[in-house]
Amino acid sequence: MDQNDPIFSKSVLDMFTVANEYCIFLEKAASYEPETIYTYLHRVLPLLYLKGSTVPAVLAKYPEANERYVTEEHWQGIFNQLKTKFAQNDTFYFCDPGSEDEETNSFSLAENLTDIYQDMKDFVLLFSRESHAARENAIQEIARLFKSHWGNRILLCQTQIHFLLYRQDMENYDN
Repeated sequence: MDQNDPIFSKSVLDMFTVANEYCIFLEKAASYEPETIYTYLHRVLPLLYLKGSTVPAVLAKYPEANERYVTEEHWQGIFNQLKTKFAQNDTFYFCDPGSEDEETNSFSLAENLTDIYQDMKDFVLLFSRESHAARENAIQEIARLFKSHWGNRILLCQTQIHFLLYRQDMENYDN
């Protein structure tokens, strides 16, 4: 094991650890109260974002070793659990800063969190393989998806979760 190999870097191992914890928690979300889920997400999502931003750039030598694991059925199962838990708090509205018009779009907390889950689970499972090529692909893919996919979804969700946890304090402050 080459200690200078980026697949064994602290930032990658930290990313793996936090991603794995996130996946384990979401897989058990049906057994938690919504408030517990919001509190956990409020704490883990910023950490996941931070760890994702520190993943080193790795160019996979064998891109054919890249795999996706989360099936549509698996995704749907996690999504349905979260959607049921969040109920009327699932939908939230946000003005996309990349949009030229100032139109407000609706988003689903459950959908965004499940999309993040899919990227994390695929990373965890691919990185868990004993193959160096698989691990390189896992790192390359999670870094790419951070920039294009799950990093932004974390930021969207964090705003809604903050509101759900602290809305009464926010309302009391305004009065």
